[in-house]
Amino acid sequence: MGVNSLVKVLALAAPLTLMGSSALAGPVASGFDTTTLPRNDDSSTGAISPGFSMNFFGSTYDHFYVNNNGNITFNSALRAYTPFGVGAGYSGQPIIAPFFADVDTEASASGLVAYGTGTYAGRDAFGVTYPRVGYYDLHGDPLNTFQVILTDRSDAGAGDFDIYFNYDQILWESGDDSGGFHGLGGTSAAAGFSNGTGAAGTYFQFAGSLVSGALVDGGPDALVSHTNDAVTGQYLFQVRNGSVVVPPAAGSVPEPASWALMLTGFLGAGAALRSRRRRTASALA
Repeated sequence: MGVNSLVKVLALAAPLTLMGSSALAGPVASGFDTTTLPRNDDSSTGAISPGFSMNFFGSTYDHFYVNNNGNITFNSALRAYTPFGVGAGYSGQPIIAPFFADVDTEASASGLVAYGTGTYAGRDAFGVTYPRVGYYDLHGDPLNTFQVILTDRSDAGAGDFDIYFNYDQILWESGDDSGGFHGLGGTSAAAGFSNGTGAAGTYFQFAGSLVSGALVDGGPDALVSHTNDAVTGQYLFQVRNGSVVVPPAAGSVPEPASWALMLTGFLGAGAALRSRRRRTASALA
């Protein structure tokens, strides 16, 4: 069976094998929804302050940008939609990505990306929630629900904070312009974080990132069915004195250096802006 045929079979089987695997009963927390991004494709917020400072690999930040495509960045907004790896070999701006893929909330069935401040695990926190969001182009089925929460841990030290990745449902992994078919295959989602240098000890990428079928519900590295802190579907990373503590976990291991060989093509594809897509279609109409 060819690759395209296999992807089509997986896509058609998805409603049967995946839709029932998550009932939105995972660790994604309510709240953190004071503000929502309007329905969009590839948009981002302006600079947002979480209300506390964060020492992330030796650089201290008091603001960041929430990007529609499943990540937050520190130096500027990121409109890249085809995911690229954030492990060894990545060179770019600092990023924290619970699920970097081509989120598109323009379909009426899709939820809107929401964010805001609150309290989590007894700490002041800032959270970004992607509640039942769709994917490009205008797809509202299937849908993903995931979240990133940053908590203030200045009680432990100046600039210390915790990163929580929470997952309730991951049923798609790629958009149409990333080579996906019915949300599967192509250049699949990546999850993790990096200070943007690619140097050893400055990044972490989940096993299964960029691997078709790996991170979705039922996959070998399914985000909803693994953990590193005893809460299924939740991953906790403690940032202390600028360094991130990465505990061992099934389905969540440090990225091997071999990913660097894959990044050359992915970085070029992911850096392109959406302007080439619907504008091209309009020009041909």
